[in-house]
Amino acid sequence: MSAKLQTIAWFENLNRGDVPKVGGKNASLGEMVRTLAAKGIRVPPGFATTADAYWDYVEANKLRDRMTALLAEWEAGKATLAETGQAIRNIFLKGDWPGETEAAIRAAYRELSKRAGLDEVEVAVRSSATAEDLPDASFAGQQETFLNIKGEAALIDACRRCYASLFTDRAISYRKAKGFDHMKVALSIGVQRMVRSDIGGSGVMFSIDTETGFDKVVLINAAWGLGENVVQGAVDPDEYQVFKPLLADAALKPLIEKKKGAKAIKMIYATGEKPTRNVPTSKAERAAYVLSEPEILDLARWAVIIEAHYGCPMDMEWARDGKTGEMFIVQARPETVQARRGAGVFKSYSINNKGKVLAKGLSIGDAVASGQVCLIESVRDIDQFIDGSILVTQTTDPDWVPIMKRAAAIVTDHGGRTSHAAIVSRELGLPAVVGTGNATELLHSGEEVTISCAEGDEGFVYEGIADYAVRELDVSDLPATRTQVMLNLANPGSAFRWWRMPSDGIGLARMEFVVSNAIRVHPMALVHFDRLKDEAAKAEIAALTAGYDDKTDYFVDKLARGLARLAAAVYPKPVIVRMSDFKTNEYAGLLGGAEFEPDEENPMIGFRGASRYYSPRYREGFSLECKAIRRLRDEMGFTNVVVMIPFCRSVGEADKVLAVMEENGLKRGENGLQVYVMCEIPSNVILAAKFADRFDGFSIGSNDLTQLTLGVDRDSGELADLFDEQDEAVKWMIEKVIAEANKAGAKIGLCGQAPSDHPEFAEFLVKCGIDSMSVSPDSFMEVKRKVAETEAALGLR
Repeated sequence: MSAKLQTIAWFENLNRGDVPKVGGKNASLGEMVRTLAAKGIRVPPGFATTADAYWDYVEANKLRDRMTALLAEWEAGKATLAETGQAIRNIFLKGDWPGETEAAIRAAYRELSKRAGLDEVEVAVRSSATAEDLPDASFAGQQETFLNIKGEAALIDACRRCYASLFTDRAISYRKAKGFDHMKVALSIGVQRMVRSDIGGSGVMFSIDTETGFDKVVLINAAWGLGENVVQGAVDPDEYQVFKPLLADAALKPLIEKKKGAKAIKMIYATGEKPTRNVPTSKAERAAYVLSEPEILDLARWAVIIEAHYGCPMDMEWARDGKTGEMFIVQARPETVQARRGAGVFKSYSINNKGKVLAKGLSIGDAVASGQVCLIESVRDIDQFIDGSILVTQTTDPDWVPIMKRAAAIVTDHGGRTSHAAIVSRELGLPAVVGTGNATELLHSGEEVTISCAEGDEGFVYEGIADYAVRELDVSDLPATRTQVMLNLANPGSAFRWWRMPSDGIGLARMEFVVSNAIRVHPMALVHFDRLKDEAAKAEIAALTAGYDDKTDYFVDKLARGLARLAAAVYPKPVIVRMSDFKTNEYAGLLGGAEFEPDEENPMIGFRGASRYYSPRYREGFSLECKAIRRLRDEMGFTNVVVMIPFCRSVGEADKVLAVMEENGLKRGENGLQVYVMCEIPSNVILAAKFADRFDGFSIGSNDLTQLTLGVDRDSGELADLFDEQDEAVKWMIEKVIAEANKAGAKIGLCGQAPSDHPEFAEFLVKCGIDSMSVSPDSFMEVKRKVAETEAALGLR
């Protein structure tokens, strides 16, 4: 070897400018060791072989001409990809190490062992291509990683296999697709001390929401054992989300999502030919979260530090040592999909005529696709894939990429948001539903289905070909308005889809959506669980609340986190959360609810809204709602949340509700708490001045106000023609309450559908002097423009 060639570089002597020398992965590890250790971030020590060492191996074994010839035969169609890849890997595996290179690797390994205080330290041997981890290409899993390598001989063999893995079939085809010259890409080998995550846990972390590009959250996936199962999607991991802007305050716990994964297997150390193996997890491991809440928050803080240092969204791998409990970052690279997405333009999908749900899992992307299922159970059968069909399989790895790029959509049994299937689907722009659990058992080849990833965090496989429409929304040139235009949002799972929308906040967040979809249990059935008579409901509630010593904590926890996602999406802009407004028949439909609800002839104007909150029938349930709001604001830090009381019939009732709230720690004005009231009953208009003494603002519910002003059941088909929010009497009511609110200095907005359906109604509201209107996301742009036009015509801008 020429004296000028450098064979080995220790991580602490590398930085991110060394990609040509040691590849993206190793350059990044060196950057963190050198610059971020002082900020508390731990990276396992190690060293890298250089690109010079790779080319020296190629030259010493006279491989260059043979590699070039084999690749040329493939390019000319004289050999298959599989034949070419196998032939090149074989010549690498049969090569001999240049003496100086082998000696340098052995010496460095001995030094690493010495630093660890061991005779032979276990190491991870990672591949780092000199063209990888670039902003427009992830190279996810293209080369091999070898874990639990111990001893000099085993290390030298693993290094040789690393070199050979530069020419796996998937790596060759990926470089071809991305336009990289095979003969200009070298491979650096990272040799890094193993973290004993085989008896701990590990996973992947992004400093951005992987599906929407929302830049204020950290997404963490976690599983037991070594991390390869999470990366490859062989396991369904835990998922955590942390809100970044509130992490700086150590007193707050802005953990906004915490989902338990199945975690059916874990990868551990093995002896013999294979250094690792998968084993089933224990029942206790499957039932437990991998990370504690302090650990989740600490990891998220590391993600913020790393992102700030690199100046871009980051994709990181972490590991927790089962012996010491210490956390480590074992990889960090730029995120390659959302970072390139346009800021001002996005698509909105609407689906009609859905068939029944055949399967569901995590949604990847935000698109919809229809087609025929093509079920492929093994990578050996990928030549049977039909172009343009929906690929359904258990899990994917880089060997599947050649057919993934030809699919209309992808569905897998296993995997989380950071699995191979998810990463590649995002990069290819394909909708995918991952972690369904049993799609390969439920779906069959030739079956027509529709894949929907446009409905939030959950992705659905619907029977048949559904009608769907797509609209491209360009919000980059929307005019500013004095009147606030806010969003009506209920589903926490879809909240992040709209973060780029230049709204003034969320004007209506319906608590009952979170209760019915995420909680599903009547709060009084949790308070009085022991007295439930419905044994089937009792068993289901017991299963849902497993892991909670106090079953009411289940309600508070789920409600607080669900609302936190809505609050996070627009923070620090206001989010007006309406306390529960189920009717008695709707409450009765919740698990255990029938035992706590009266039968009513007309629930629409019955025991609902404010009247429930101080009633002995529901007061304990309302206290749980208050507890969730208190946790949301005081413990998590979302002080942008405004509380709103629905269907408050009288000022006396208002006083009772405010008193109960205060008893439960929600005092108007304390810690900036604002309390609004819905204006949906004529009495709210008639006594507006008195209501304004008790509340900070009004939100006009135009549906109920129309119903009660005109005496028309809004659900009656016979009276549909009479139900008109633009009726003269209704408009008089609205104009009157806006004037009274303005006089009293109280905020007033409208959260009904009318401005979305009728642009002229938005014009009427602006002329009346309304402060805000809250509309559905798909009508936001039209309403915003109409408001701007009206303000300009009135000289208000």
